[in-house]
Amino acid sequence: MKLQQLRYIWEVAHHDLNVSATAQSLYTSQPGISKQIRLLEDELGVEVFARSGKHLTRITPAGEKIIETAGEILRKVDSIKQVAQEFSNEKKGTLSIATTHTQARYALPNVIQEFIGKYPDVSLNMHQGTPSQIAEMAADGTVDFAIATEALEMFSDLIMMPCYKWNRCILVPRNHPLAQLPQLTLQDIGKYAIVTYVFGFTGRSRLDDAFIKEGIAPKVVFTAADADVIKTYVRLGLGIGIVARMAYDPELDKDLVPLDANHLFVPSVTHIGFRRGTFLRGFMYEFIEKFAPHLTRELVDEAVARHNKADIEELFENVELPML
Repeated sequence: MKLQQLRYIWEVAHHDLNVSATAQSLYTSQPGISKQIRLLEDELGVEVFARSGKHLTRITPAGEKIIETAGEILRKVDSIKQVAQEFSNEKKGTLSIATTHTQARYALPNVIQEFIGKYPDVSLNMHQGTPSQIAEMAADGTVDFAIATEALEMFSDLIMMPCYKWNRCILVPRNHPLAQLPQLTLQDIGKYAIVTYVFGFTGRSRLDDAFIKEGIAPKVVFTAADADVIKTYVRLGLGIGIVARMAYDPELDKDLVPLDANHLFVPSVTHIGFRRGTFLRGFMYEFIEKFAPHLTRELVDEAVARHNKADIEELFENVELPML
């Protein structure tokens, strides 16, 4: 059994069983991958993939277990490489992050700019996706860090640490009736068509919970994952916008008015997390602390030492999070 063979079955499984696409991503030949998979199956005495002619059709039950274990082995190998790199060149390496558009567009730019300025030889890769996609990428080792607000139950296999709190604002054109009110209520908002985030993105569940609690059925007429898209449709008159407060830019959005909604919605908390067992290099600790200054190396190590999610949450109970 070779590490190369384990890499091949792992990659094929994560390329929708497309051997050709896998070969292209690994800069090797399709016949070479197929041959190595067959050799591995012959050695193990079971099929990892079911076939129809020359085409792979599905992963067998045995293959599911084998590929899962292969992933664990490959992550351990990557950790060994990380350890070696840390001691050979502590300022060179790669860092991959998965997050949503809102975090990538509004919360991370200054952090990344400062990080790259200090670590120019670290290749920084950012992946955007839904919370479920982010959780999967972090869990299977595609990325080092996951940054998310929604659906934290999907991140149960990760060490998730709170970074900051944030809330929403209501975006309206300057001449809108809501802009004339001294303080908004949910009843006021419920009178108008709403443009906001897709469910499952950027704290959308907290927004829905607030309306449900008041017995109001909001008229959501358009949803998007991107706050900039939401603002575009507010400008077109499709409805009032509900976005993360951080998404309002005083310079670029001068034609819109951000109305305070802190009293209407419970704040959301953004977390950063990584797989248990990940070897954190020095620059990885520093990235975490740049993103969330209270997450010092000592506090991160203490979170790693905690045995379960409840213990980690207890660690941060008395930590005062900043409001972004």
